[in-house]
Amino acid sequence: MKVLLCEDVEKLGWLGDVVEVKEGHARNYLLPQGLAKVATEANIRAIAEEKARRAQERIREKTRLQEAAKAVDGAEAVLAAKANEQGHLFGSITARQIAENLRAQGFEVADKIVELGEHIKEVGTHSVTLRFADDLTAVVNVVVVAEQSKAVPEEAEDSGG
Repeated sequence: MKVLLCEDVEKLGWLGDVVEVKEGHARNYLLPQGLAKVATEANIRAIAEEKARRAQERIREKTRLQEAAKAVDGAEAVLAAKANEQGHLFGSITARQIAENLRAQGFEVADKIVELGEHIKEVGTHSVTLRFADDLTAVVNVVVVAEQSKAVPEEAEDSGG
């Protein structure tokens, strides 16, 4: 069944696109939710202006994401975490912590774009991918250092005084 999308639908199409979907999907989901209409010439003409406006918005958003990816590519996030003598962390470094560190440095990074293949549980330098869009990625280095224990500052105070 051919339908005209009234909204952007992930993995299906953008507003104003005419797409072929299974009849059940159209009747049970797309049409009742207001995400699509039956593809008629009148409906296509009525939505043409909004389609053009949304296309311009997508172009601006893609440009913004490209600039953000270019800016953050190769950046370094230094995070401190509690670790034992062998360098194993008590817990792990999360995508949220990495994103917060990058935002604190002035980069435009959302939590959800940080892709950790596996949890970071070791002290050291780790390469992490940021996926801004399906075809737009950047790589940052995450340096994990062991937090200093409270004994070290006390020793520093004793030697200074």
